[in-house]
Amino acid sequence: MTHAISQRHSVRGPLLASALLIAATLALTTFSPFGSFPRHEARPLAERQLLFSDRGDGAVVIRDALQGGQIAVIAPAEGGFVRGAMRGLARARYVAGIGPEVPFRLVGWSDGRLTFEDPATGTKLEMAAFGQTNAEVFLRFLSPSEDQR
Repeated sequence: MTHAISQRHSVRGPLLASALLIAATLALTTFSPFGSFPRHEARPLAERQLLFSDRGDGAVVIRDALQGGQIAVIAPAEGGFVRGAMRGLARARYVAGIGPEVPFRLVGWSDGRLTFEDPATGTKLEMAAFGQTNAEVFLRFLSPSEDQR
């Protein structure tokens, strides 16, 4: 009998310590003065509205939705990252019943971030999450000097 009582007391201590640790963590994160500092809001430095279309030979054509010019053509065996990103976003549109007519939004931010957004579904991709090389692929779509006419 005393063995069962001592086991109960030996479990109670670590449980109480765990509960106190969780409560302290929640209190610190909820009431921390660090959350009250003003945050610097990034602003868009460059932005482009993009339309993507498939060509009969398997190439993907990227156009500027506002100016109508062709930005790039991705050959059938190239651009795996761009194709993969577009495939995922196109699937989300398909599931939502949205067509390809709404342009995507590519934004270069003042804090150095690059985002690729689908205003039709609300999806936003932080390009840095995919690595510098992949982000640079999309970064070149922001520059009008790279356009193929």
